Amino acid sequence: MTFKLGLTGSIGMGKSTTADLFVELGCALWDADKAVHRLYEKGGAAVAEIGAVFPSVVQNDCVSRDVLRELIQEDPSVLPRIEKIVHPLVAADRADFLNRTTHDITVLDIPLLFETGGDKEMDAVACVSTTDQEQERRVLARGKMTADQFQQIRHKQMPNVEKCARADFVIVTDTLEHARQQVQTITDQIRQGLADA
Repeated sequence: MTFKLGLTGSIGMGKSTTADLFVELGCALWDADKAVHRLYEKGGAAVAEIGAVFPSVVQNDCVSRDVLRELIQEDPSVLPRIEKIVHPLVAADRADFLNRTTHDITVLDIPLLFETGGDKEMDAVACVSTTDQEQERRVLARGKMTADQFQQIRHKQMPNVEKCARADFVIVTDTLEHARQQVQTITDQIRQGLADA
């Protein structure tokens, strides 16, 4: 049995960097976003199912995320229909990963962990956090969205303060070194608990 540590945090909080720090310390990592990418790729389990409902979304035997995004913007009712197809496939991918892993700790990187109720399936949850100003600076520095788009995404997500209050661990990502120290402390604590069990 592997210890399931849910890793969550809003956009621009430093979740991907933090996930890599756990890997450096010998944890397995399952990434929800990467699982969706695999499902949407050629031969992916979601391609035929989504194509059956929304044929225009499948291009070159893959699900086109751009076309999907446009479709959802035009018609908000598309999103829950897509989620109904994708969520069970993502859950199956995660279960398969957990069955195969031999690591003592598995970090499950799930952006909407609390929003989807996935926290109930975890042994513990770690939430990454930084200031609102630093969050916005990081996201806009990527050059992939406007300030308005960022605010729209932030409003859709559970407030950071609420995520932190619900998490077992909070990792402040103000500096890489500080984040690394916190990740070390968390993994040490979990491993100590596993040794004592």
